[in-house]
Amino acid sequence: MKKLIYLFTLIFMSSHAQELTIPTHTQYLADNHFIISPSFAGIGDYIKIRGNGLTQWVGIENAPDMQSLAADMRIADETGIGVFFYNDRNGNTRQYGGKFSFAHHLILDKYYDQFLSFGISYNLNQFRLDIENFNVPDRAVTDDRSITNHNFDLSVLYRFKDSYLNFTAANILNKDLNIFGINEPGKLRNYQIYAGYIFKENINRSFEIEPSTFIQYFESDGRSSTDLNVKLRWIQNNDDYYWGGISYRFLNDQLLNPINIGPMGGIKKGNLYLAYSYQLTTNELMAYNSGTHMITVGFDILQGISNCPCTY
Repeated sequence: MKKLIYLFTLIFMSSHAQELTIPTHTQYLADNHFIISPSFAGIGDYIKIRGNGLTQWVGIENAPDMQSLAADMRIADETGIGVFFYNDRNGNTRQYGGKFSFAHHLILDKYYDQFLSFGISYNLNQFRLDIENFNVPDRAVTDDRSITNHNFDLSVLYRFKDSYLNFTAANILNKDLNIFGINEPGKLRNYQIYAGYIFKENINRSFEIEPSTFIQYFESDGRSSTDLNVKLRWIQNNDDYYWGGISYRFLNDQLLNPINIGPMGGIKKGNLYLAYSYQLTTNELMAYNSGTHMITVGFDILQGISNCPCTY
């Protein structure tokens, strides 16, 4: 039975790896919204650097594993840039590449903290099959199968006081269907909505509650999912803080049947940022793995590089 489930897992992973997309778990909740939307590039009056390691379904051989590094900063009062590099291995498939982003931030109303941001990313993705690792030779696969995809993301972000609403169209260009087979999806486009609100304690504003949601829709096959998140943040006098929360992901036609659910937490002390997230997969694979583990290490350096109010 275990071997059958393992085979099913590899088939599932291979079918979706060819979409040439970056797996999104809870990385964006580790104070790193930029990785899901270029319009967040440069929000913050410092250079933000985040390194992330994610291991999915620990205990299953050749389960998905990804490492990434993201950095964004201001280059002018209303302009931000960012870079994102990743290496994602998924069974006998592998993809790696990067994103290069540009964002422009407009002040709609300085008094009411109302801002509008536009972002664009150029995406470079290299995908390949590791045929040298095939245990059983496949006569249909006799050479190195790889493809390089060039694509773009477009996004817009609206912020009003302590609320935010972001829309992103990712991988807006189609891909070549003649590399791996005629049955793979040619449409890479997926659409994302990310929204949230920060409730602040009124007396000394040392405690915050931030509910948020992240919705994804994939045009190729119509599947969609939603994350429901809650973060609690305790802020110290020197702007250091501790935070904890929980994330709940489900397919949009199965609200009470979550795909992943789990806690997360972190700390920011001076320029150093640390976070950890655990996700439990609530399906047949649950008995054969110990869940998904993610660690984030970050640095916030050169604070004060911009004094524009739209950085906050």
